[in-house]
Amino acid sequence: MPTTPPQSAARSRPAAVQRRGVERTQALLDAAESLLTEQGYAAATLKAVGDLARIPTASVYHYFADRHQLEAELIRRHIEALDALVTGALERSRARTLRGAINVLVDTMVDYFREHRSLIALWFIERTSAVGEAARAADEAWAEQFWQFLTERDLVRPETPLLAVQLTFEAGNRLLDVAFRQSRTGDEAVINELRRMATAYLETYAQK
Repeated sequence: MPTTPPQSAARSRPAAVQRRGVERTQALLDAAESLLTEQGYAAATLKAVGDLARIPTASVYHYFADRHQLEAELIRRHIEALDALVTGALERSRARTLRGAINVLVDTMVDYFREHRSLIALWFIERTSAVGEAARAADEAWAEQFWQFLTERDLVRPETPLLAVQLTFEAGNRLLDVAFRQSRTGDEAVINELRRMATAYLETYAQK
């Protein structure tokens, strides 16, 4: 009967440990998502997350030192997903007006927030400094991406400063904050005002 050589067995053990670590990390993140969505921020303690994932509390601390570290990893996962959606939406867009382009961006982001209520709690309601830093970095990247999209499509003048689009994102984030604080699904009236505000401001940079 064939046996595993000692050296091969030694090499396989770290791989198995690493695989188990990845699986447990994903289980903890999924459990945190579920608790945030179904019971709210206060319920998503590390102990509760570990209990739901069926991982002992002592082991949870091996993967996350505190809940803020877990939240930062959740945000990173959401930002990666949202980044792919924004990129895809802009690449597919046939928008020929500023309002149309803004609708593509706003619809993509609002739809994602509505589908991932756990993100609303972290992004808008209980934002920590770590989450805030990650959100600002993502906004800066999306603002630059959208600025390039607008200039390449001749929807704004070539000399339009990146700052103008960055400020649009800053103001838009504030309105999204208001929208999702007023309603778990995002107050539609506030979101429509966001569209109007962003369009009116960027139209001052539109091609004449």
